[in-house]
Amino acid sequence: MNRTVNLLDGKIFPALASLALPIMLTSLVQMAYNLTDMIWIGRLSAGAVAAVGASGMFSWLSLGLGLVASTGGQILVAQKLGAGDREEAVSYARVSLQMGVSLSVLFGLLCVLLSGPLIGFFRLNSGSVVADARLYLVITCGLVIFPILNQILTRLLTAMGNSRTPFLANAAGMVLNILLDPLLIFGLGPVPAMGVAGAAAATVGSQAFVFLLFFLCVRREPVIFSHVRLRTKPDRRRVRTIVRIGLPSSLQNMAFSAISMCIARMIAGWGDAAVAVQKVGSQIESISWMTAEGFSAAVNAFTAQNFGAGDRARIRKGYRISMTVIVLWGSFCNLVLFTLPGPIFRFFIPDAEVLPLGIQYLKILSLSQLFMCVEITTAGAFSGLGKTLPPSLVGIVFTSLRIPAAMVLTKTSLGLDGIWWSITVSSIFKGSILFAWFLLSGLPRKDPPGKTPPSGR
Repeated sequence: MNRTVNLLDGKIFPALASLALPIMLTSLVQMAYNLTDMIWIGRLSAGAVAAVGASGMFSWLSLGLGLVASTGGQILVAQKLGAGDREEAVSYARVSLQMGVSLSVLFGLLCVLLSGPLIGFFRLNSGSVVADARLYLVITCGLVIFPILNQILTRLLTAMGNSRTPFLANAAGMVLNILLDPLLIFGLGPVPAMGVAGAAAATVGSQAFVFLLFFLCVRREPVIFSHVRLRTKPDRRRVRTIVRIGLPSSLQNMAFSAISMCIARMIAGWGDAAVAVQKVGSQIESISWMTAEGFSAAVNAFTAQNFGAGDRARIRKGYRISMTVIVLWGSFCNLVLFTLPGPIFRFFIPDAEVLPLGIQYLKILSLSQLFMCVEITTAGAFSGLGKTLPPSLVGIVFTSLRIPAAMVLTKTSLGLDGIWWSITVSSIFKGSILFAWFLLSGLPRKDPPGKTPPSGR
């Protein structure tokens, strides 16, 4: 069965929807890994949630580092396929995977060797929470090679128009994670209760299983992967090209992670319960931004392939259709988080003292969901054109402003809520500015001379 979607010909919305739906489902599956951990760890204690939240920041940072290889690889592979140059597409896929292996091994070693200072940055209040956080960090980031390679393989397959395989592989991993989490966290029969370490082991085991499924699925794929030879010496020119395109997105993601760590350190001043609220609240909120990121990946592949083929008109129409869909989704998320914050948060932490903090977090953050979705999707369109600098610049500048804004607002009567407002307002600015930038300078205006898009586009 052909699992690839033709992004170059035919009706745009069915093609975009066929590619986007499995990607969005994959994003929800990836989010479910973290939510599953939170559901079970929340039954242990708020301190356990704080431990996972602090160490999880470095997992987030590692995936940001991996974006150098995955983003550059996805864009270049899609553009070369759109241009009909399969040999170059294979070469860029190979270099992307080689870079992913090298980066993940280096990052994993650093996290294992420096686990103490890295967790110490957050100034957590309990010795047991610090110990749990270090253990979770060593297990998950020490074996970060699996999620990074899964990320790269997901993006390369998406660049080819195949979003079904990543969904099926990640869905199988989620099922395994759901089964392993309660077993390893609380124990059963001969299996001892491992607590936070059990959650880490369940996550890593599931990610390794996903990588195995990817390997079995792609090793005989005829267009790209069957021609990839990882033992071949990396080509420096292609490495530089991937870094040039992927680095801005990587820096934006890592800056976002670093800024989030600084914000988390400020939140820790209100106690471990506040850290737990931020961790759980951000996971709940991720249902909107991870879905938007999934749709953004589809827009990226669609734009990149058509850019390689020289069809600007199709790119413009695809972006308009994408914006219509994502505005509806963002508005829906706004409504749900604002009207149902209590029942949603209580599902994860049924603690009467923590619940009011969680409700306030979701209500404030709900106001930015639409703008965040617009920003993420527009960033995907920019990247498909090979223009990764504009979304990175807007993201880094306005995300950085959260720190001084939070410092000022927390001194007012808002207190802890001042941090949540700094996040919401910056997201509103990012979405509005990037959307306007794309309309003014990012959207291709004309097709090349002699280019006539086929009918039905």
